[in-house]
Amino acid sequence: QGFSTLYNSTRDHFEMVLGRDNPNYMDLPGLSTLIGGMWIVNLNYWGCNQYITQRALGADLPTARKGLLFAAFLKLLMPVIVVMPGIAAFALDRSGVLGDAMRVGGELNPDRAYPTLLALLPSGLKGIAFAALTAAVVASLAGKANSIATIFTLDIYQKRLHPNVSEQKMVWIGRMTVVVSMLLAVLIAPLMGIDKKGGFQYIQEYTGFVSPGILAMFLLGFFWKKTTSSAAMFATVGGLVFSIILKFLPGMMDLSFLAPIGFAHDNGSGVYEIPFLDRMFIVFWLVVAGMVLLSTVFARGKVKGLIVDTKLFKVDGAFALGSAVICVVLATIYGMWW
Repeated sequence: QGFSTLYNSTRDHFEMVLGRDNPNYMDLPGLSTLIGGMWIVNLNYWGCNQYITQRALGADLPTARKGLLFAAFLKLLMPVIVVMPGIAAFALDRSGVLGDAMRVGGELNPDRAYPTLLALLPSGLKGIAFAALTAAVVASLAGKANSIATIFTLDIYQKRLHPNVSEQKMVWIGRMTVVVSMLLAVLIAPLMGIDKKGGFQYIQEYTGFVSPGILAMFLLGFFWKKTTSSAAMFATVGGLVFSIILKFLPGMMDLSFLAPIGFAHDNGSGVYEIPFLDRMFIVFWLVVAGMVLLSTVFARGKVKGLIVDTKLFKVDGAFALGSAVICVVLATIYGMWW
């Protein structure tokens, strides 16, 4: 009964593919959640992010595959664990039950949904929920800190600055790197307006400035032997440049001609902007086209391609069945709340 009441009162918040008349279209632009930029967001995060991949690289291939399959199953629970409480917070706020608990300066802040709901729990459950949140934050920070220290110490300090550095000095440099990076994050975050826009959406949009180029570089580098080092460099730099251009393009020209195909939307002030997921989708294909051009027309000398053993892609029946089940469940969820 509780779910039925919530669903009937906030039916529009259960839509997974938004129409162009939806006020949140700029964040989830229709079919781009299925066939556009959302693929780039997820493939880059789960496949090209050292913070994620290092967890799989520490295991043998069968164990890593089981971990990926289990993680995919856990991701299917996200609507219940993460999205549903957020919708419940919205319903309670709209009914006036929460007062101004979710507002900062009179403006609704979605990031206050979790702490507001946490305050409604009884003492015992509140402690358990807070402990779980703290554990998740600490585990996430530990993984990111390890990635930051590894990249700076091995790829920059040892390789470029001091090739003969001792192992003891490298450990110390890694620790200092973590401390400095965390201090910078604490100082910069308030200046970027993350607390006003919503942290999760803010992070998704601005990591999207580099993720299309990085993903294109990885995909073509792995699966196309003709990819050159010049093309890889173009992907890294060109992806960022294209993203910046498309971000500020609405201020330089009228993009209303893209509105009929859904690649531009009125931001409320008469300016047609490109939703950030669509921007990532466009930049990705621009970078791929540039990489192909550089690797074919402007290639110099013989290219030493990356050799990938195709046997690594063969999976056992249990993994294939589990993957199929997850895909069917995911398709069913989208089909029910299209």
